Amino acid sequence: MNHRERLLELQSELHAHEAFWRPSPFQVRRPAWCEAQPALADAVLGLDEATLERFIVDPDACRAWLAPRLPVVDTLEALCTVRQLTARDLPPRDPRADLFIPGRKLAQIDAFAAHGPAAGAPVLEWCAGKGHLGRRLALLDRVPVRLLEIDSALCRAAERLAEGSGVEQRVTCGDALDEGARRHVHGHAVVALHACGELHRTLVRHAAHDHAHSYRIAPCCYHLGAGDRYRSLSRAATLALDERALRLAVTETVTAPRNVRARLARDQAWKLGFIALRNEIEGEAVRSFKPVPASWLSLDFAGYCRALAAREGLRLPAASDWEHWLAVGERRRAEVRRLEVIRHAFRRALEVWLVMDLALGLEEAGFDVQAGTFCARSLTPRNLLLLARRQA
Repeated sequence: MNHRERLLELQSELHAHEAFWRPSPFQVRRPAWCEAQPALADAVLGLDEATLERFIVDPDACRAWLAPRLPVVDTLEALCTVRQLTARDLPPRDPRADLFIPGRKLAQIDAFAAHGPAAGAPVLEWCAGKGHLGRRLALLDRVPVRLLEIDSALCRAAERLAEGSGVEQRVTCGDALDEGARRHVHGHAVVALHACGELHRTLVRHAAHDHAHSYRIAPCCYHLGAGDRYRSLSRAATLALDERALRLAVTETVTAPRNVRARLARDQAWKLGFIALRNEIEGEAVRSFKPVPASWLSLDFAGYCRALAAREGLRLPAASDWEHWLAVGERRRAEVRRLEVIRHAFRRALEVWLVMDLALGLEEAGFDVQAGTFCARSLTPRNLLLLARRQA
């Protein structure tokens, strides 16, 4: 199956089943599919906590449970199965050079470096951070490296880290979305490991005219920079996506630390408790919910709700039973987590569709493109990689 065929088949299935993945249970108390398929709704809402947790960390188990109830999940699994890209052997690292790289990040860098040919040209690391990947490739392939990074503190750190490494490195502090940043692409092997949203899409949008030697892109956070709607990269992509739909592709948190998952759980329960209180006062409706300042989560639940009410222009009653509304929020979170099992069955399909759109965009720009995985999803759920070389 070529990239266009895969995109079109995924697009057809996503169009046909959008009632299952477009409405967010966080905002819609009971998506319409619950009424259309009451047996499925009863089954998912009846999941016990242990089973739900197992499904969250084991997508295969979740798919096996869902397939008899929602057969499209098997179709999507076949369409989302892409090949593991060929790896090359890497020489051992100098452990002294890796003291400041977290273990998971280090493993991702090595996997990215191994899955692709030797650079064959000077390397440009796009949105480089401290430049760990660029230095690894420079040492591996014996080529000069340029880092492009917007954060001046990270640029200074990258310069310090390169001093004793023997790498021929230049650090450019600049915005990858600025028109002037594109001049650095010319003649370079461009690498981007988890450059977010429009930061990776801008490489593809301009690939036809920027004269890169090659691209190696592992995309991430597809919603960032998309604005009100997703602008496709290829002529074949016609799926209409807003920011909420794009976020669905990156909702997995199984690699997040336990304390981060606990904080996210409390954050969601508090938001849902406030939404229930607001609906009680103003009536049931779908309303936008802007990001909440992190400092508000250091308040207690009552203080959090008062701060939100002031921001949203909601007049609270003189006395509120905060324990009641917190309990409501926790019950709603339990429901949301279970209803999201259905929505999450479509997230990998959305992600693969987005990556196929990138692949086709590069092909239309005159590149030969390979798409596949570069590591297990247990290392990072964002494990899809595009390798693109200009056609001879």
